[in-house]
Amino acid sequence: MYIAMNRFRVVPGFEEAFENQWKAREGRLAEMPGYIEFHMLKGPKAEDHTLYASHTVWETHAHFVAWTKSEQFRAAHARAGESKVQYLSGPHFEGFDVIIHEDRSGKRSASEAA
Repeated sequence: MYIAMNRFRVVPGFEEAFENQWKAREGRLAEMPGYIEFHMLKGPKAEDHTLYASHTVWETHAHFVAWTKSEQFRAAHARAGESKVQYLSGPHFEGFDVIIHEDRSGKRSASEAA
């Protein structure tokens, strides 16, 4: 499993615009092989920003890479430059290979790379 995250530091006063932008965005992830789930997370507020993170889960890193090279990716990000949201800086990407996974029943699995 692979988790891809982007962190966004949104300037105070632009939180609602940021959230609405994501709510209105056309979802294209489910069209992709290997896609598992997506979450948009709202984190703590600091004096100069509110932290958000997008979080996608993929079967493998290769599935995520295929998404980034796909027509669905281009379509999902086509209007990114039109945003009226102000950020402290651009999104910060972090990618993670899952080495241990535990489901809600307590069943645990470890990757072979663990």
